[in-house]
Amino acid sequence: MTAIIVFCILSFLLVSGKILRTLIPLFQKLYLPSSVIGGLLGLIIFSVLGDKLPAEWCNAIKKIPGFMINVIFASLFLGAVTPKLKTVFKTAFPQICMGQLLAWGQYAIGIGLTGLVFIPFFGINQTFGNLLEIGFQGGHGTVGGVAETFRNFNWEDGIALGYTVATFGMISGILVGMVLVNWALKKGYVKEIRTFAERSYMERIGIYVGKERPSAGLQTVFCDSIDSLAFHISLIGIAILIGFGMLKGLQALEVLIAPQAQIRFLKGFPLFPLCMIGGVFLQMFLNKIKIGELVNKEQMQRLSGASLDFLVVAAVATIQLKVVADNFLPLLILCICGLIFCIAMVVFVAPKLMKKDWFEKAIAEFGQATGVTATGLMLMRTVDPENKTEAAASFGYKQLIHEPVMGGGLWTALALTLVFTVGWLPIWILSCVMFIIWSIIAALIMYKR
Repeated sequence: MTAIIVFCILSFLLVSGKILRTLIPLFQKLYLPSSVIGGLLGLIIFSVLGDKLPAEWCNAIKKIPGFMINVIFASLFLGAVTPKLKTVFKTAFPQICMGQLLAWGQYAIGIGLTGLVFIPFFGINQTFGNLLEIGFQGGHGTVGGVAETFRNFNWEDGIALGYTVATFGMISGILVGMVLVNWALKKGYVKEIRTFAERSYMERIGIYVGKERPSAGLQTVFCDSIDSLAFHISLIGIAILIGFGMLKGLQALEVLIAPQAQIRFLKGFPLFPLCMIGGVFLQMFLNKIKIGELVNKEQMQRLSGASLDFLVVAAVATIQLKVVADNFLPLLILCICGLIFCIAMVVFVAPKLMKKDWFEKAIAEFGQATGVTATGLMLMRTVDPENKTEAAASFGYKQLIHEPVMGGGLWTALALTLVFTVGWLPIWILSCVMFIIWSIIAALIMYKR
């Protein structure tokens, strides 16, 4: 019964968020997603009602993000045609460099601030610094994915703080991103932009009309054998199962190799990065047996998008305001420093690093670095609505290299466990070294040009 109630509550909040966005022009101008609006509505409702709601409802809603992120990562490469590495690097290497600089810079800033300032003055947990990259680049889904890691290492406050950083990042990413878009328009860096005033009423409220409605994907199997949507959902489930098997196998191997060890590095390692690998292995197997074409990428994207909407609305609605209030000052400093760094990278580094179509590419990176991939795509489509530049292809290729590692990938998950086990200082030094290495690579790219 609890599952039914939770599904109904989240559905109500999502639709309410869409209605509010349709009715309130300010939300349209701010380009706020309905999931964020619905989540904020849920946060208000849960804060007002407090203990009047059954505890099992709230606890169940809190578990939704941790499950949905597995679905999102499992579907990431299912149905995708992977290009040759030579093509990826030739087209998108400067953008890969930009993405790595943003990610490692966030680690260097976040962990450095925590170790050098927040721990001595505020006595905060040493993994607080990881929240900048987890929340900004990884977003609500990644926070949900590492929730068990926070619980296993007895710092459950990190979940609420992570969701807060992710919410701040998504909203500020959209708002500041649109400011940067208008700045670029005035400077003449972009010409294809369609301003809010130029959009039709239906575009502003986010509704397709008539023949403009795009396909949500192709059916690849006859429904009298298995429904196409059920088939694709099942493939995601198999990818998650492969990831789960890998996780349990790695944990068992760690125990076998070092049975007397006091520290277990894989004890709190999350499942979702391995679900992504499971999806890659499954797609490779399907290609090998000549049925890879039965997986439709558009259907996978719709399933991933639906999962993300439910994930965000659940994550925002269950933020613990007391935990946020108790850590407000270091949280604010962390988010503002991270945001300033991302802005500086777009304004000062991107023009020299990416040259052709530099702003279209850079604004996509800014969106992802503050508010996950969806924000980056939204900002990119604002400045390049008809894909007349190289930005979309370059961003897509870059994701193939960047996404499996950073922004919710393997390193994002591993770094959190490492800070919990070996401490903040070694990971901060490593982050600084990696940032310097990618800075040298960026400098070489600029020099070559």
